[in-house]
Amino acid sequence: MVAVLNPLALIAKRWTPTPRTLQRAAMSAVVMSVFIIVTGGAVRLTGSGLGCDTWPKCTSGSLIVTPEQGFHGYIEFGNRMLTYVLSAAVGWAIIAARATKPWRRGLTRIAWAMFWLVMSNAVIGGISVRTGLNPWTVAGHFLAANVLLAVAVVVWQRTREGDTPPRPRVPGPVRKLSWAIVAATVVLLVLGTSVTGSGKHAGDSSDVPRMPWDWTDAAHVHAIAAWALCALAIAMWLVLRMVDAPDDTRARSRDLLIVLVAQGAVGYVQFFTQVPEILVAVHMLLSSLMWIAVVRLALSLRERPLESSDEVPAPQSGASADTAVASVV
Repeated sequence: MVAVLNPLALIAKRWTPTPRTLQRAAMSAVVMSVFIIVTGGAVRLTGSGLGCDTWPKCTSGSLIVTPEQGFHGYIEFGNRMLTYVLSAAVGWAIIAARATKPWRRGLTRIAWAMFWLVMSNAVIGGISVRTGLNPWTVAGHFLAANVLLAVAVVVWQRTREGDTPPRPRVPGPVRKLSWAIVAATVVLLVLGTSVTGSGKHAGDSSDVPRMPWDWTDAAHVHAIAAWALCALAIAMWLVLRMVDAPDDTRARSRDLLIVLVAQGAVGYVQFFTQVPEILVAVHMLLSSLMWIAVVRLALSLRERPLESSDEVPAPQSGASADTAVASVV
């Protein structure tokens, strides 16, 4: 009896991606994860959150947007269509991971996690629409998108490493400090949703429910968390120099500080200018870049050496890797 291969196994049998192709596939998932967060913010900021008034259809009688729904309908439906582009990027990463020789099972499993996150977040987005943009489900939609972004960054990093057990590059207390930075960033992102959920940009021009507190109070708490994260990031920058950490790890710490300074400046300007839409959009983009910087810093504190000299990944440090990230993300 002839064994029947599943589609991924069949592709893997006929195609072997180069290491650079694998890295580009993973990078496309990172880029699209950022893009879907920013465009999701654009839906809210243009008041188009209920441009399609139901889900999974756009209207009760149409799967796609209709002329009657106007500008807001096209914005919301366009954002929904971008989910398919994101799915394609994630699918490319899954296929490339599965087709790599030898088969990298661990990397493939993590890549599949991205797919399930995309699907689950699409459902959360649908619930948000069906509940009239309930601020709690909208917040969950945003946070789930950031979980996807973190996993995508992990996948991208793993494509540039081997599959050997990770080994530390810095002392244990420094690694614990990095986890404190990750935890503080998660708190900051959650508190950011409390500002948005109670603030001026509800996502639609109709009477949308808001979180039950004053948005300025939430913004002050959010700012305190931001200052705490900055303090941790500065401590990390100093400690990495004291322990003579690798150059690429110190560069990751520097990148995080740069993004935090930019994010803080935009945050204060938007607060004192009554949160104009364009600055909120920039703030959301910078929040994604901040999250990427935090995850990359944490991952740079350990390494997975290549099992074979035949595998040559793209440089993990230096101008080429940084330029690639800067130019795409």
